[in-house]
Amino acid sequence: MQITINPELTLRTITLEDAEAVFTLTDNSRDYLREWLPWLDFTQELSDTLGYIEGCIAGYEAKTSLSLVILFRDKIVGIAGFNTINKANKIAAIGYWLGKDAQGYGIMTKTVQALIQYAFDELHLNKVEIRAAAGNTKSRAIPERLGFKTEGTIRAAEWLYDHYVDHVLYGMLASEWK
Repeated sequence: MQITINPELTLRTITLEDAEAVFTLTDNSRDYLREWLPWLDFTQELSDTLGYIEGCIAGYEAKTSLSLVILFRDKIVGIAGFNTINKANKIAAIGYWLGKDAQGYGIMTKTVQALIQYAFDELHLNKVEIRAAAGNTKSRAIPERLGFKTEGTIRAAEWLYDHYVDHVLYGMLASEWK
């Protein structure tokens, strides 16, 4: 699957062939990403990324998740997609991360916008959710910029290496999307 956002920005289903590029991006952005992402200590070598991608492919085939590489100027700069797709309740949860060198181009706002459109138009879902650590202002700015409603705070939602962080839960209903 592929979503072309503009001539410079495309989303594409992740494949095993992406493993080296995704691992290199992760490794090069490790210190930057570690502030808010709990899985970096479990991604130490290429085989870890291959295992992650195999899980992504299985989720895609089961229609329970969708993981896409973000291509900016034909280079993988991050990952975005639906961490979960709940068909029974017609809800998907968006997750995303971007390498440190790709910050500041509006990539993630455009990416999430495209994912929301896909969720409502193609998957016929009723709701899209985004969870972000309370202190992660860059990540929280995305749903806030796109008009999501703040639905609440989930206390101690995630163990981040040596402490818990709260998550702010955002929601967008199909009827609210422009």
